[in-house]
Amino acid sequence: MHRIGYVLPDGFQVMGLGTQAVFEFANLVAGKPFYAMENYALQGKARASTGLTLQTRALTARSRADTWLVVGVISPLSMPVAPELPRLLGKAAVHARRVAGLCTGAFVLAEAGLLGGRRATTHWYWADTLQQRYPEAQVEADRIYIADGPVWTSAGMTAELDLALALVEKDLGADIARSVAHHLVMHQRRSGGQSQHSEMLRLAPKSDRIQQALDHARRNLSQPLSVEDLAGAASLSPRQFSRVFTAETGQSPAKAVEGLRLEAARLMIESSRHPLEVVARETGFRDRRHLREAFLRGFGMPPQAVRREARDTLGVAG
Repeated sequence: MHRIGYVLPDGFQVMGLGTQAVFEFANLVAGKPFYAMENYALQGKARASTGLTLQTRALTARSRADTWLVVGVISPLSMPVAPELPRLLGKAAVHARRVAGLCTGAFVLAEAGLLGGRRATTHWYWADTLQQRYPEAQVEADRIYIADGPVWTSAGMTAELDLALALVEKDLGADIARSVAHHLVMHQRRSGGQSQHSEMLRLAPKSDRIQQALDHARRNLSQPLSVEDLAGAASLSPRQFSRVFTAETGQSPAKAVEGLRLEAARLMIESSRHPLEVVARETGFRDRRHLREAFLRGFGMPPQAVRREARDTLGVAG
């Protein structure tokens, strides 16, 4: 039985406890109770940011778990945790297989001295603050989750689910993790190497017509997607479409489409074994060479390095 201990500071975000569904369904899919979950807090109770109060096990120097998951708070500056919490977590982590900070839970890990010299992430809004307050950590502001040896950290609320699913994959294998994702209606497993910001959110069009054009592009990335094609999807003339598109998104249609292609190609490379020729064809690049040029321009590394980095992330998660 793998024991998971949830550490709940006062003011914790309830969404962090939502990750328990990932482990619950992992037990169901595996056909046996592999995970056992317990909630821990100082004095045996914790109050959520919503006002909900939970009775828990008391976190002490003798508390034991195989995996500790520290749930975050909305504002780690205005809602700092009691000093006793990171002190006890540091002691408990010595006996654990791994420890993870969910969202701003990374601040508790840092205060416990667990991020020194390690790569880590947190919600993008707090990443600079985490780096400034704990310069010994190597904060990567734009990752969904990071596994650096036995220390895991995740970005915002939905990224907590990605981290939990990655833990299941590490423990029970990819097939069970995929089945859990299917049961939870998670659209896809995002790897830790992916950005916290999707291209669709980054573009943030203001009108339904431009949104329709972007939706059309994302559904048809393997097609040429000329300005005329996109303009037709938006029911605008090509000239009017180009003008409105640039005004709403700050990018030209061609630049935006390349961003969507890059995002889709990176996901395929990180989460599948498809040859690069197939990835290029499915995401609208002319060939493998064109794909490589776009990756160097967009990510500063070739596709092979992106795939290797994604595999290494799971490989060192131990």
